[in-house]
Amino acid sequence: MHPFHYLNCGSFFSPIQQEQKMIEVVCNDRLGKKVRVKCKYPFSKTVDSEDTIGDLKKLIAAQTGTRFDKIVLKKWYTIFKDHVSLGDYEIHDGMNLELYYQ
Repeated sequence: MHPFHYLNCGSFFSPIQQEQKMIEVVCNDRLGKKVRVKCKYPFSKTVDSEDTIGDLKKLIAAQTGTRFDKIVLKKWYTIFKDHVSLGDYEIHDGMNLELYYQ
């Protein structure tokens, strides 16, 4: 067997990971504070390592100086839950979310 045979069969390489892109989400609290946050968003639904609403709240908390558990994100009447990913809520680049404090 040739010493580089494993390169041909593909067993040496890890599974191909799809690239992730960064999206920018704008959160407005209507009290004069508008926060722009960059988050990970995959090109495909098969990638598991995308940001969740909880991750987005932590990034907002770091920029605003508030605790992340006191932040509520909404779009119209939908309150976003922490464990759900941005892709599941179909949050895309440049999207505006409503920022509330509890």
